[in-house]
Amino acid sequence: MRTTGSGTVLAAGCVLWRRAPQVDDGIEICLVHRPRYDDWSHPKGKLKRDEDPLEGALREVLEETGHHGTPGPVLPTVHYLVDGRPKQVDYWAAEAASPGAFAAGSEVDRIVWLPPAAARGRLTEPRDRTLLDALMKALDRTH
Repeated sequence: MRTTGSGTVLAAGCVLWRRAPQVDDGIEICLVHRPRYDDWSHPKGKLKRDEDPLEGALREVLEETGHHGTPGPVLPTVHYLVDGRPKQVDYWAAEAASPGAFAAGSEVDRIVWLPPAAARGRLTEPRDRTLLDALMKALDRTH
């Protein structure tokens, strides 16, 4: 696990999306369900020692969703406390680059692909909705 000199836990993740012309906005967002917290969020995880944040984000996407992601724009960095300890999570947009094969595990037991509006409603934490909004804004500029 990687931390800063002040003890902040460093993590990284992606807002994973895929093209889906038959749905609102023409895309779907991948959300992961974490049974430990019984929540829906974007794939993310702690960085390994000396791991590049983008590499860590893409590793977490693959581990948690079974999909390879093609990185896109940088999204906002999120800061919050976990058990009283500060955590910093760097995020990127990432387009699903392959069909992928999800395998349930102890950290993530389900994934869903939803249109943006439905994903927004399913996300548990407001900070994750902010990331979805940032993705939509970034995609508007690049498509």
